[in-house]
Amino acid sequence: MDFVMKQALGGATKDMGKMLGGDEEKDPDAAKKEEERQEALRQEEEERKAKYAKMEAEREVMRQGIRDKYGIKKKEEREAEAQAAMEANSEGSLTRPKKAIPPGCGDEEEEEEESILDTVIKYLPGPLQDMFKK
Repeated sequence: MDFVMKQALGGATKDMGKMLGGDEEKDPDAAKKEEERQEALRQEEEERKAKYAKMEAEREVMRQGIRDKYGIKKKEEREAEAQAAMEANSEGSLTRPKKAIPPGCGDEEEEEEESILDTVIKYLPGPLQDMFKK
């Protein structure tokens, strides 16, 4: 079959035969070259990571300088202080701390329920109205 293909190609190069699915020549050092290439890639990746870690460390030093200058705390520090404050407030309590209810939220619901009940009682017959009013 290879012979027929080569004649059909009319003197095409070996590479053309490979592209069409012909036999590939085996490179005896291919495994060694591939291993060296993989090692080079790993080394480049490590160098890149070290470079960016160094840059990030420099940025963090600069950020900390700005925080110190203006008295700003890190987000983690603020969250830790808030958590400590919540724990201090609930110390000695057996239940979890209650969430703050905005003013007026609970009162309105009770008023609405009362007004709904009054409205329903108005439409009941007289004897039933007397039962609910007692």
